[in-house]
Amino acid sequence: MAFKGRVTVAVSAGVLAAGLFGGPALAHVEVKADKTQAGAEDVTLTFTGEAESATAGIKSERIVLPTGLASGDVTLAKAPAGWKFSPAPDGFTVAGKALKVGQDAVFAVRLARLPTDRSTLSFKTLETYGDGEVVRWIDLPQPGQPEPDHPAPTITVKGAVKAAPGTASAVPSGPATSDAAAPAGTGSAPAGSSSAAAGDRVAEAADSGSSHAGVWITVAVVVVLALALAGLLLRRRRGGRAAS
Repeated sequence: MAFKGRVTVAVSAGVLAAGLFGGPALAHVEVKADKTQAGAEDVTLTFTGEAESATAGIKSERIVLPTGLASGDVTLAKAPAGWKFSPAPDGFTVAGKALKVGQDAVFAVRLARLPTDRSTLSFKTLETYGDGEVVRWIDLPQPGQPEPDHPAPTITVKGAVKAAPGTASAVPSGPATSDAAAPAGTGSAPAGSSSAAAGDRVAEAADSGSSHAGVWITVAVVVVLALALAGLLLRRRRGGRAAS
């Protein structure tokens, strides 16, 4: 029984360490809509930016609107105390004094109307912390693929009908950024900056891959050490029985 207890403790230590190293990667920016029917009017979108920094609080959330939505159709409904709403040609920003470390950024906006020809709406988000760190939740989920490392908050629109080729969207669209274009910074990207944005995305992917590779290597080392400890305890126990 004592041996089993030691093995359990060793394996549990490995699992706990893996959880501690992998924990921050679980944070997301999420969005929920009070109405999801295509064409619904006066829709409230509630965003939750989950805090993942252990040293700084969130100070701003920059949202890029998907195709079919215009910044003029968006108004602020709720935000942390002292935070302000600032519209932009391709979206909006909600920002203010940095929140406490570990406090999620929760805010809500109202949309004039949901489009009728889009089954999903992804809101690419740049989350900025008080120490200047920017986390880009801009990856779009792909059918049949695992969830990306930094998924953009997304809602599903019910009853959407794809527009026929050559027809306009049922909802007039102002200057908005396409879902395929990722923001390269906290402001609007100027024309002709697609090459810089593409390079930025490549760098983000490389940084993200390196970060996750390091996490898994650490987890593997912890698990191997736990198993080695268990094997050592087993050999000692067998040796004790042989001696007796």
